[in-house]
Amino acid sequence: MHSAELDWLKKAQKGDDLAFSYLVEAYQRPVYNLCYRMLGNAGDAEDAAQETFIRAYKALHRYDPSRKFSTWLLSIASNYCIDQHRRRKLPTFSYDALENPILPDKGIGMETKMMQDEHQAQVSALLEKLSPKDKAAVVMRYWYEYSYDEIAESLEMSVSAVKSRLHRSRKELAEVWLVSQEESLTVERTHYERSAA
Repeated sequence: MHSAELDWLKKAQKGDDLAFSYLVEAYQRPVYNLCYRMLGNAGDAEDAAQETFIRAYKALHRYDPSRKFSTWLLSIASNYCIDQHRRRKLPTFSYDALENPILPDKGIGMETKMMQDEHQAQVSALLEKLSPKDKAAVVMRYWYEYSYDEIAESLEMSVSAVKSRLHRSRKELAEVWLVSQEESLTVERTHYERSAA
């Protein structure tokens, strides 16, 4: 956290609403992106991001400065999204909201864009197989590069449980991917044999 953010945080903890609004501006994109990846819907992600900042504002007096603010804030977001999955059984996870989810790069050709979209859809479908807590761990580790300790703290579990969840998730995703690839090859082979006959 740079010095201006640290200053905003100290002022916000003393009740300065303007300072808190600066923190919202600084972190609204990462919070929204995490919520979008976990919930898979822009409207739900916006609601979750808003709720995250409301909860953070109310709990700001309990924030421990020895902890990274971004870790603390994103753990609030991920736990809220996990709760939403449990309550509503929402469609899960969307991979396609990277840092700038709105517009594709104008330099990307149509074929490349289509391949990227197909890849994102495949990854998204694979991640739908995971439980909400496993998804949260995967997103934090592979999109936000959280350490095992940070994930454990955010999801309120032990480091060994985090490692176990990530190992199991990678194995499950690999197995599902292999099955999907085999099915895809079978379909292509059948199509080719029919067209050749």
